[in-house]
Amino acid sequence: MRLLFVADGRSPTARNWIQYWIQRGDEVHLASTFPCDSMPGLSALEVAPVAFSRFSAPAASGPRRRDSRFLNLRNKIRHWLGPLTIPRAAERLRGIAERAQPDLVHAMRIPYEGMLAANAGLQVPLIVSTWGNDFTLHAPSTPLMRQHTRWAMLVADALHADCERDIRLAREWGLAPSKPTLVTPGNGGIRTDIFFPPEQPVEVPVIFNPRGFRAYIRNDTFFRAVPLVLEKIPNARFICASMAGQPEALNWIQELGIANSVELLAPLPQTSLAEIYRRAMILVSPSAHDGTPNSLLEGLACGCFPVAGDLESIREWIDDGVNGLLVDSADPSALANAIINAIKNKDLRKQAAGHNRSLIAKRAEYAQNMARAEEFYKTVSS
Repeated sequence: MRLLFVADGRSPTARNWIQYWIQRGDEVHLASTFPCDSMPGLSALEVAPVAFSRFSAPAASGPRRRDSRFLNLRNKIRHWLGPLTIPRAAERLRGIAERAQPDLVHAMRIPYEGMLAANAGLQVPLIVSTWGNDFTLHAPSTPLMRQHTRWAMLVADALHADCERDIRLAREWGLAPSKPTLVTPGNGGIRTDIFFPPEQPVEVPVIFNPRGFRAYIRNDTFFRAVPLVLEKIPNARFICASMAGQPEALNWIQELGIANSVELLAPLPQTSLAEIYRRAMILVSPSAHDGTPNSLLEGLACGCFPVAGDLESIREWIDDGVNGLLVDSADPSALANAIINAIKNKDLRKQAAGHNRSLIAKRAEYAQNMARAEEFYKTVSS
């Protein structure tokens, strides 16, 4: 097939998905909404900036500032003003599509990739993906975001979501019941040759927060929970992904006096992250908005016991008290108590580890899900 992806080309989630089709031998074109490095095997890479993404640097240029106040302000600006940039960006995307002549276009996320593709008037089948908080955080934020989300759902020929909840919400936002859908992890799934359990269960109370700084992650709750855990489990150690040198994390650590118990990591490749998961007893995901986080599935595959925000989408994977614990992501005491209970309850952790291994094998394995994606592409393009 000749495929055109409209995606944030910096995103590991998008790149993991796109790489599959390159390796399969398809002719793959990428219209990236952000400046990014190319991928081996791409037929063409062009940038179609939208919502001020032209001012973002490629991921390879170094760590970006990631604190919640900055991210919330940036989101507000993009929600109000970003849709105004769509018509010009859509014209550029039309030119990219005319050069690529794709059999199928796949826009990986509604804001702003799906919105962009929907407004480009492309005369080929269009798949739109949702990524976790497209409907719950972004879509209702402003009148123009609501308008463009609804238009994207009306125009899309098919929907790929990472949770069943988003299929239901997509129908509410205008996706016709007759249009096909696919539910798989956003990045295609878990590569079990990279993410697998340790040889022996972890006995040291290491708690890993893999989420980094995002506008919808309650890291304030996470850091406030740390001293509450340390009161009961003084030897607990907390590891935080992609927070090295980030001012907000450093401020929390200084304010709470927890420097001796917290390690902030720089961004790491998947193989190194997998080693961190295997060192961890507990995985913490304190999100207020989410679909199916790739990091949650990676942790489950590596044997971590999950403590996560109590969201409809997360309940598709975690049965509270059976294979993880769900908490109010705004409540530090609830998060701390869940972490403490998980550390103390070895039988629960053992039960969860077996359950989660089966869950990953059944629903999240990469090759299995991408085979389903192949059939989905054939259905949409036929």
